[in-house]
Amino acid sequence: MSALATEPNAALIEELRKQIEALSARLEKLEQQPAAAAPVSTPAPPAAAAVGQSQPQVEEISAETLLVISAAVAAFLGERGHIRAVRLVGSARWAQEGRVSIQASHRLNRT
Repeated sequence: MSALATEPNAALIEELRKQIEALSARLEKLEQQPAAAAPVSTPAPPAAAAVGQSQPQVEEISAETLLVISAAVAAFLGERGHIRAVRLVGSARWAQEGRVSIQASHRLNRT
């Protein structure tokens, strides 16, 4: 046996095996349920997507999020600002800007 099979570890390993067996049984039971009994959470795709046209995905922004954005704009400007549009942008731009900022902060010693 390996060094990990000591008495405290053996009891822990056995407990983990029992938990895995119980979870496997629960998963098997869920997979055997008929498809009609399972709730449908995904909406049907729009007709345009079926044809092959790509439409931008629009995510709704909650009223609470708009209030937070409005408060941030007011704090930044020092007065109440008017929000005309809010849209979600991909994280690629933020990631690129972060990398530029970090790289610009490095001091290169040229001697």
